[in-house]
Amino acid sequence: MSSVTDIADGPAGTTGTATGTAPTPGGAGPGTTGTTATTTANTGSAGAVREDTAPHQPAPGPRKAAPARPRARRLRPAIRRALYGLVRAGTRSVAIVALLLLWESAPRLALVDRTFLPPFSEVAVAWWGLAADGRLADDTLASLTRSLTGFGIAVAVSVPLGLLIGWYRRVADLLGPLLEVFRNTAALALLPVFVLLLGIGETSKISIVVYACTWPVLLSTISAVRSVDPTLLRLARSLDLPPVRLFQKVILPASVPSVFTGIRLAGAVSILVLVAAEMIGAKAGLGHLINASQYNFAIPQMYAGIITISAIGVAFNQLLVTLERRLSSWRVPAGG
Repeated sequence: MSSVTDIADGPAGTTGTATGTAPTPGGAGPGTTGTTATTTANTGSAGAVREDTAPHQPAPGPRKAAPARPRARRLRPAIRRALYGLVRAGTRSVAIVALLLLWESAPRLALVDRTFLPPFSEVAVAWWGLAADGRLADDTLASLTRSLTGFGIAVAVSVPLGLLIGWYRRVADLLGPLLEVFRNTAALALLPVFVLLLGIGETSKISIVVYACTWPVLLSTISAVRSVDPTLLRLARSLDLPPVRLFQKVILPASVPSVFTGIRLAGAVSILVLVAAEMIGAKAGLGHLINASQYNFAIPQMYAGIITISAIGVAFNQLLVTLERRLSSWRVPAGG
């Protein structure tokens, strides 16, 4: 018999190398035994076989960047909104541009006497001259101070009084006839009375603005309180809300749109009445500028003052509209 050496214990999972001279039944020589042992050593675990026999896969290359579709989708609504805003602004400005073109061309084509209606370009040059020497800024500041002071006092007095009169029927019955008398009396008709009683200083001008602005705000506030939805009032009363909370949660929010309608009317009235008041005994202000330009036959400067008053009125109204939207943001738009 052939002798075979003992199999040496190797590391875990491996088999030692077997050596011997005995031929295999198949007649293989000694080298075959070594080959068989080597193969046995290489098959120490099934995982090793799978790893050796697995096909080689190439390393993954750099990933391609995805197309910027999400960003393009985000930009499309913004572009649409911008285009819509431009179209809307252009639509709104068509009438103004047409008026300015007519104003510019009519005097030059001798359709009107350019002595009394100079072209718009000459008025723009006169406006720039007044702004450059600081006269326009001083007159505008004087007018705005008087107008805003009177307007603020009128709003501060009229809104609480309107809420009181609109909520309490007895107060409305008591003050109703007196309010009807004063609301039908024009403010400019009382201007001489204010001048006689208060003089030609700042007090009379601010007082006439307060008087003129009071009635639009007061009447709109009374109407707003009386037109609150009765269903809301019944619901609030069923919750046992105290009167203060009822005013805070129901009456005031429901009255904001109508109250601001009167406030916007008062804002326009405050400027118009003040200009008329400044034409009597004032030393500064846009009304004084217009009146003095007329007397000195500086017609372009007179129109420059008128344009300034119009621009202030538009800006003031837009400010009030923005404030109204902020305070009545709870309302659902009519389209949805």
